[in-house]
Amino acid sequence: MVWDRNQIHGKSGAVKAWLARHPGVVAEDFPGYVPDLNPDEGVWGWAKYGQLANLAAWDTTELWEQAGGELWELKHRPDLLKGFIRQTGLIGLLRAG
Repeated sequence: MVWDRNQIHGKSGAVKAWLARHPGVVAEDFPGYVPDLNPDEGVWGWAKYGQLANLAAWDTTELWEQAGGELWELKHRPDLLKGFIRQTGLIGLLRAG
């Protein structure tokens, strides 16, 4: 499992307890700031510069609805989600490690 360095992950008692019960799961932190290794960057790039690039929302409600709708659609596109992970190159790094 690879996650960002947010303290909620590694400091949480619930997370520590779960990891203790699942010794086969190895948790690794991302480096401080490496957007190329973060699959979320692919998600946001796809949404901001693709799906929502020409959106001129009238207000924050419309913006929220449009952005949420695109992310909802993405939830049902495992091909794209897997692509964002593959694009980072982490799969090869994790297999090699």
